[in-house]
Amino acid sequence: MVRRLRNAHRRGHRPARNLAGHKGVTPVSSDRKIAVVGLGKMGISHLAIANATPGLRVVAACDSSTLVGSMVEKYCRIPVLPKFDQLIELPGIDGLIIAAPTRLHADMIRAALARGLHVFCEKPMTLSHRVSSDLAEEAAVRGLVGQVGYHNRFVGTFREARRLIDAGAIGRVRHVHAEAYGPVVLKPASKTWRSKAGEGGGCLYDYAAHPINLMNWFVGRPDACSGGQLTRQWSTEVDDAVYANLSFAQGVTGQVSVNWSDETARKMTTRITVMGDGGKIVADRQELTVFIGARGQPPAGYFHGWNVKYITELTPHPAFYLRGEEYSAQLEAFAMAMASPGAEQINDFASAADTDFTLELIRLADRPEDKPAPAAAVNGTATAFPPRRTLLSRTLGLR
Repeated sequence: MVRRLRNAHRRGHRPARNLAGHKGVTPVSSDRKIAVVGLGKMGISHLAIANATPGLRVVAACDSSTLVGSMVEKYCRIPVLPKFDQLIELPGIDGLIIAAPTRLHADMIRAALARGLHVFCEKPMTLSHRVSSDLAEEAAVRGLVGQVGYHNRFVGTFREARRLIDAGAIGRVRHVHAEAYGPVVLKPASKTWRSKAGEGGGCLYDYAAHPINLMNWFVGRPDACSGGQLTRQWSTEVDDAVYANLSFAQGVTGQVSVNWSDETARKMTTRITVMGDGGKIVADRQELTVFIGARGQPPAGYFHGWNVKYITELTPHPAFYLRGEEYSAQLEAFAMAMASPGAEQINDFASAADTDFTLELIRLADRPEDKPAPAAAVNGTATAFPPRRTLLSRTLGLR
């Protein structure tokens, strides 16, 4: 971590005048001044990437750990405050990168929007689709950028899959299968915020959210979940595996198969399969395989039959590489969106709210006793949720 912090410092930080009484930096006038909330694994990564991203400059951070905070202050020369309320009051900040536990997202986002700040937030956006939808609407009304860290939308293979679907390469989409497997929990889990139902949300919210977000990107928000199963293998409070059957508009069906207790995997593997009446697409982090049949329409660079594209062909080089090109690409997109708030975004709050809707749909299908009978309209869309709080939101004290 020390080496990462040193590199972040060398790539752009310069000592300057104090910021609200703290040792800090003065960014180039064209840069947007960013503060990072939460200095865990993702927070440190975002800090380093943001410091090397054209148009962004981290000028402050927030974390309750004095040890981590002192290291960041020493090597990055930015103030690190122990409380979010103190950070939000600092003058001159243009936006926040929120990498705190999920249960804190809603209040932090709401406070940031109230102060006119743009927000990049780690996924999932919140633990309630209603709260996420409200925040998405508030950001839109205020003309502020809201982006959520579903980085797979910036992976070249998945982006190309979306382009091929839109181009009609495989005809009308009939079915989509979203998968993710990894060795996250292979023994009785220690108590962390991810292992608590009211904080991280388990495999469904922390792991399955990624392939489900891609599924939403490809075929939209589902209308119903005809079967959902959340199973536990090692965890005591949360699920370790997610299986679900979904129905979408125009007769499209979908399946979700996710397991973070899969000892056959060495790291997270995400795969999306899309079947149309004119072909089939299979995409993962490294490879895109496409079969275009007689009823398909090959775009330029493709032909009828099997086509294979690799990530190296489909991904431009980022300004700064750390963990993967997609992590840099999403912050580059955030910087560009802040410069032009009205421009279309790939991962805005509204799309993240659709994913939160899907997650809640699956969770309620696993526990039908929590699901109310009458349908109601939410933002003009018929759903299976009434205009009252869910059990999860009541437990968390969310509206």
